[in-house]
Amino acid sequence: SNLIVRDGGVPGVVVRLGKAFGKVSATGDTLTAGGGASGIAVSSAARDAGIAGLEFLRGIPGTVGGFVRMNGGAYGRDVADVLVEATIVTRDGGLETRALSALGYSYRHSNLQDGEIVVAARLKGQPGDKTAIQVEMDRIAAAREASQPLRTRTGGSTFKNPAPHKAWELVHNAGCRGLRVGGAEVSEKHSNFLINSHHARAADIEALGELVRAHVLRTSGVALEWEIQRVGRVQ
Repeated sequence: SNLIVRDGGVPGVVVRLGKAFGKVSATGDTLTAGGGASGIAVSSAARDAGIAGLEFLRGIPGTVGGFVRMNGGAYGRDVADVLVEATIVTRDGGLETRALSALGYSYRHSNLQDGEIVVAARLKGQPGDKTAIQVEMDRIAAAREASQPLRTRTGGSTFKNPAPHKAWELVHNAGCRGLRVGGAEVSEKHSNFLINSHHARAADIEALGELVRAHVLRTSGVALEWEIQRVGRVQ
């Protein structure tokens, strides 16, 4: 989710947070979630505990570690709205707990450094009715299903929304819907999604994204910024 690994691979160690980091527990109106817990798992645990305000995490297809790092968001809310603190393993192996105020959040950005790993987070909501929480989660799930290419190979939203614009509108207005490079294609369903439609290489996806950026800059004067993270070596 939200990641392109270039065709030359990553020259180093890749850390994958396994099942032990996927646990979620509730105390009062606060959740403690491991860095490997999915947005669906967190929102479902909040529902089961009667904690409202975290339903939007149902619409984020990543895990706690990722959306804490990038201040992920959906449907009008961001992680910065609900985060209390995050537990970080630093590059030298230290363990730190950082409050929301220390993370330097802005739109899809934090001040976490390369090599720092989010292993847990505390998230705060407010007491709510379980049935109402489920209704809101269902609404978000249906909205995603209707508007996004969930059944295709995609890394999620490609470009950040450059206020006051919406990235998908800029891409659509630039005539890029359905545009292809190799096996990569701009989704016909949602033009801020690049999809692997036919054995695409990472280079195809990245080249298509840069082509889209060039078309949007030419037609609207807006320089789109990548939201998807690109890592590794170009082959």
